[in-house]
Amino acid sequence: MASSSSAEVGRSETRRQQVLEAALACFRQHGFHGASMSEISKTAGMSVGHIYHYFENKEAIIGAIVEQDISDIATIFEEISREDDILTAMMARADHGVECHTDPDAAALFHEIMAEAARNPKVAAIVRRADEIKRQAIMDLMRKGRAARGLPISTEDLDGRMEILAAIFEGLSARIIRNPAMNRPATLLVLKGLMERLLKE
Repeated sequence: MASSSSAEVGRSETRRQQVLEAALACFRQHGFHGASMSEISKTAGMSVGHIYHYFENKEAIIGAIVEQDISDIATIFEEISREDDILTAMMARADHGVECHTDPDAAALFHEIMAEAARNPKVAAIVRRADEIKRQAIMDLMRKGRAARGLPISTEDLDGRMEILAAIFEGLSARIIRNPAMNRPATLLVLKGLMERLLKE
């Protein structure tokens, strides 16, 4: 009985992920408003009714996409927190950050969600909650890493450093759309220099 229940949960999660992947593809191609639930269901290969079994509306789908992103980032932050030199470990992950933020598909989705958040209070609440979680996690890492080096750890100072880091990485999503030929190795090299100053000075 338990095995049957476990298998059903597994199938349900697989279908749910199938819906998310279909929605991602539709949002990138048609935008949030252009991607109807009918279009998402067609891409997912299931009925609209089946889609509503997993998600109440498109806002709920965006919520699930953002939650997935938070989960992935939380795993990386947890790994960094276990390192002896947290600040150096954060810098070592810069290549991953550049790769993610300069992926054309990810950049298109990021800007689509941000545009929707600017006019849709429900989506705005979703992205602001996610930002708060990530912001606090980054500040906690910086606080711990800087304390280990005997560096200043005032909340106001850390908040300013965190905002600049976030602006740099999120800005890459705009740059890759404006300049698809971006020199990523050169960008990463300069970025690491900036991170050295923001994290360790």
